[in-house]
Formats: sequence, C-alpha cells, structure tokens
Amino acid sequence: MTKAEKYFRYFIPVSLFGTSRTKEILNVNPTINIGRKEPEQIFINVYDYDENSFSECTLNKIEDSFAYKENKHISWINIDGLRRHDVDVMSEKFGIHPLIAEDILSLGQRPKMDELENILYCLLNMLYYNETTQTIDLEQISIVLGSDFVITFQEDPQRDVFNPIREKLKIANSKLRQAGADYLCYSMLDLIVDNYFFVMEKLGERIEQVEEEVIRNSNTRALAKINQLRKELIVLKRNIAPVRDLIGGIIRSDSPLLQERTTKYFKDIYDHITQAYELNENYRDIMISMQDLYINNVNLRMNEVMKVMAIVTCLLAPATVIGGIFGMNFDTNVTFFHRPGGFYTAVAFMLLIPIWMLWMFRKRGWF
Repeated sequence: MTKAEKYFRYFIPVSLFGTSRTKEILNVNPTINIGRKEPEQIFINVYDYDENSFSECTLNKIEDSFAYKENKHISWINIDGLRRHDVDVMSEKFGIHPLIAEDILSLGQRPKMDELENILYCLLNMLYYNETTQTIDLEQISIVLGSDFVITFQEDPQRDVFNPIREKLKIANSKLRQAGADYLCYSMLDLIVDNYFFVMEKLGERIEQVEEEVIRNSNTRALAKINQLRKELIVLKRNIAPVRDLIGGIIRSDSPLLQERTTKYFKDIYDHITQAYELNENYRDIMISMQDLYINNVNLRMNEVMKVMAIVTCLLAPATVIGGIFGMNFDTNVTFFHRPGGFYTAVAFMLLIPIWMLWMFRKRGWF
C-alpha cells in the first residue's frame, strides 16, 4: 500500500471500516472444497542429524527425500509449497493416511491433532503481524511426526519461525541433537506458540495507541480503529483456542511416538497457550471497555453541546420578551414607550438580565 492509498482510504467509508476484512474472517466453510492454486516451484530442505553428525541439503525433487525415511538418523524434511502430486507421493512413501493428506491440502482448517497409523499429525497456523495493514497474517503449517522423521508442509517459502531450531541443530551438544523426533516436534510447536506472544504484543501496543486516541478525540476514525482491532482479536482467538486443545490432546496421547520425558515439555507449551488465551480475553475485555468509553465520550460531548445551547437559549429569552413587548405595532400606554430614554432602558434590561442569569447559573454550579 502506497502512502497516498493509506490516507485516501479514509475518504471512503467502506474502506475506513474495513468490511472486506470482516468477509475474510467470517468466510469459513469447511464443507466447501476451495481450490488451492499450486505453485510452479517447491522448495525442499532436509536437516538430517544424530548425536554425532549433522547435514543440511536442498533437494530438487520430492523423490530425493525417500532416502531419509530409514537411515537411522533423525530427519526433518521441510517442504515449502503444496502440490497435490507431491503430497500424495510423500504420503504413500512415509505411510501418511489419505485423510491427513487431504487436511494438508485443505484451506481454512481449524487447528487440530490426529493420530492415524503410527503417525501423529498437527495442523495449526503460524501468525505474523503485518505492519503495513496492521492486521494478522496466517500461514497454515502441517507437522507430520513419525518414528524418526518430521515432515513439515508450509505455504510461504519466504518466512517461518523455525530459524532458532536450524541454529540449534548446528550445535553438536545441543539438547535438540541429543533427543528424538518427538522433541523436534515439541520445539516447532513451542516456537509457533511463542510467536503468538510477539503478535499479541504488537496488538497490545496498537490497543494502547487507540485507547489514547479515544480519550483525546472520540471521532468516527477512532471507532473504525476499535472495530478493526476487535476483528483481529477474533482472528487471534480463533487460532489460539484450538491450539490449546491440540496440545492437550498430545499430552493425553498414548502414542509410542512420544516419549514420557518429552511429554513433560508439552505441558510447558500448554501453560503458554493457556496464558495466551487468557491474555487474548483480557484484550477483548479492554476493547469492550474502550467501545463503552467511546459511547460515553460521544454522549458526554452531546450533553455539553445541549447544555451550551440551553444556556444560550435562556440568555436570549429576556431580550426576546422585551423586544417583543416594545416592538408591538400598535400604540399602548406602556411605560417608556414614548419617553426619550425608553430605548436605552430596554437595551439595558436586555443586557443586565442575561448577566444576572449567568451569575445565578454559575452560583448554582450548572456550568
């Protein structure tokens, strides 16, 4: 978005309130098979390691990864870009159930965990905060855990949150190198959940800015920002709440792929995701309070306007009455009508009575 477009959108009411974002959030129907546009090129990176060795390589085709299935090492096969043929071939070779293959290729799925045919499957979203649009971007990731391998399927080859894992794998004595594939799966889930806090921190800063703006100036633009933040909190909750169930399912699982010592680490992730869920609820309460504050400020401003208008009306009432009496178009015997000082006396009363009324209003504390 260019700088001109950034400011021009405020002149368009629909763009100001971001109704297109609402459609993106609510347009979720798992019964509709949305066609995925297959990329022209995929990127396959393999990290093969054990206690004593580590190797990293990039593969040109999916069939080259078959050699890492039973090589007595722990292998992490990361595939960026999803094509049905590649997923089907990987599923057939590594024993991945067809239902899991369909979930890998699906769009808009709810985060979940499945155990099928000695495979543990985790589907969830990585979250990123878009500084340009000030929205939350999603990237679906599928993690397939086998006895001695982990396969990850991602959509965007340009970004993920796994760089700390790649760095730790290069360290000979790191705990990641000493443990099995289940610990690698734990490390991935832990980084994904930790990145949720980074996104929430950005949203928290945004909430503070909007709150100050609402207090200073409760206008339509402030209301639009409140509306936008509430939508992003919906996105956040939709992704955090199911992940808590996902981690809970792993903890309760009796899968032979998970060692007992590794299960304890998943409990730490469960604590983190629970904390993230509670923090999201706190953000939601703040946004509700902020919306109430906006409404109260608008009503208070309206009351101030009405009070000023009422005072002005009261102050003009004596002048209206006096002017009406002395401005009648027929002759009467009313005092001051024909006296030389009658006009100036009437004007004096028109000024003195409002001044006296102002003093009385002030004395009673009406303004």
